[in-house]
Amino acid sequence: MELTDITRVLGGRKMLKAEIRSPMDLVELSRRGISRAALNHLIRYAGLTLTQMASLLPITERTIQRYDFNAFFNAAVSEQILAIARLFARGEQVFGAKSKFMDWLHAENPALARRKPFDLLASRFGSDMVNDELGRIEHGLIS
Repeated sequence: MELTDITRVLGGRKMLKAEIRSPMDLVELSRRGISRAALNHLIRYAGLTLTQMASLLPITERTIQRYDFNAFFNAAVSEQILAIARLFARGEQVFGAKSKFMDWLHAENPALARRKPFDLLASRFGSDMVNDELGRIEHGLIS
């Protein structure tokens, strides 16, 4: 996965006011904050509702709704948004199509204790498990 794919998933350079070219850019962007507008782009990209996205973030849906579209989330929320965007970009690459990745994300997975990968994304540990599973698929260790 190219780091620029994360930029695309979040609405592009214009939306982020930056381009992600290195892991350090992720650190800097999480410190600066991700805008509500970029989060909205991620929600549309992923085909999720605000309620579903809020369930993955350390912030309530109501608090997100109060944010102006040009306002920036704090570092903790921004870091989680970036982690989700990175996972979506990688998933699309591994499966070759966003729709195939989304089907996989919302289906029970035996390797994840029969849980849906999406349901694990709210936790850093769960996200790591989903990312590891994508790695196994990418390397042909499972189908």
